[in-house]
Amino acid sequence: MLVLAVPFVFPTWWMATSSMKTTSEILRVPPSLWPESPSLSSYTQVFELQPFAQQYFNSLYIAALVTVGTILIASLAGYAFARIQFPGANLLFILVLTGLLIPSEVTIVPLFRMVNSLGLIDTHWPLIVIPILGAPSVLATFIMRQFFIALPYELEEAGRMDGLSRWGIFWKIAFPLARPAIAAVAIFTFLKSWNMYLEPIVYLSSQENFTLPQALTQYVDAYGGPIWNVQLAATTLTVIPVLVVFIFAQRQFIQGLAQTGLKG
Repeated sequence: MLVLAVPFVFPTWWMATSSMKTTSEILRVPPSLWPESPSLSSYTQVFELQPFAQQYFNSLYIAALVTVGTILIASLAGYAFARIQFPGANLLFILVLTGLLIPSEVTIVPLFRMVNSLGLIDTHWPLIVIPILGAPSVLATFIMRQFFIALPYELEEAGRMDGLSRWGIFWKIAFPLARPAIAAVAIFTFLKSWNMYLEPIVYLSSQENFTLPQALTQYVDAYGGPIWNVQLAATTLTVIPVLVVFIFAQRQFIQGLAQTGLKG
């Protein structure tokens, strides 16, 4: 396991340690495992060269809103496809799944024209609303549907005997039991929103509205070359929320993925 972990752990270790090195030491071959004279000055420059704290907050709150919104929409849609029998349900679900086959690059131009017509360019609205209601939520809907299909029907029958409505059964029985699937959806969604790069480039133009992936490209010198130690310091700061979310939700994440293929 230690040997297999090297290709995954070493790049992260190199990124974190190189953020405390000079540029010449970063470019040295072979790379050093620890800086000769560790310095945290690059972390100070991260906040001095551009409004990194504001950009960090932008990514954090956008990812949080997208995650919460996607969980609510996907859980409702997944429950409807799994439990409510209505004409054309299977055909509609197949149509929804086609969203996974359409690259975001294909729809970015018509989406930009639509957002521009609404006067929402250089705002965070398209980065929040489009992922929640668009193709990025399709995978979340599929995961939630597969989980709800595997739930025993006896649980719903017991809820009906207690006088619960369809909404009560979903909110008080199905949704609380779907914690593993919700954790999987939360990690997928948070990570995708956190790493979103193409959409911010298209929709945002002012530095104070930038998100982190877009902000990382702005640490360049007077000649347009990357300031490597500052870029690595900023990158190290950006991976912290993702690691925290995964560490606390990894058990539910694995359980949720395992249960999405049990029945269907």
